[in-house]
Amino acid sequence: METRIVEAAAGRGAGAAAKVQACFRATVAGVFAASLLLSAACSRGDPEAALRQTVEDMQAALEKRDAAAMQQHLAEDFIGNGGLDRDGARRLAAAYLLRHRDIGISAGPLRMEMADTHAVVRFTAMLRGGSGRLLPDTARVYDVETGWRLVDGDWKLASARWTPAL
Repeated sequence: METRIVEAAAGRGAGAAAKVQACFRATVAGVFAASLLLSAACSRGDPEAALRQTVEDMQAALEKRDAAAMQQHLAEDFIGNGGLDRDGARRLAAAYLLRHRDIGISAGPLRMEMADTHAVVRFTAMLRGGSGRLLPDTARVYDVETGWRLVDGDWKLASARWTPAL
């Protein structure tokens, strides 16, 4: 395309052809730079997508039996049912992991309410635990409501409340 534009301008003289060529290159460079800026802006920050990923990461950490990795997503001032704090949440997860060789977590659709630096996520979760047999030894369904806070660019779980659904 650049060649056709330059050839058309060449009939007007070498100076015109050089100006057209320079203008064309500047336009292409501008479009390229603008597309890079837009893609960087889009990739930098969909807060809802980042929060969904954090929820998935917490679930994966528990399914991999890593209570410490789960704890890294908890805010320092985390509060759960019955006054459960951050260390208590890690201990609760570790106890469940010790009790069951295999665990599974199935979360229903996440219903999210987003604000600038805070969010509420509600969902239904089924927690299964077993000893490696075909069927789990235990399974429970909970209605869960979580409160999240954005801390230094990362979503941290600030509160959680769960009640048996059945």
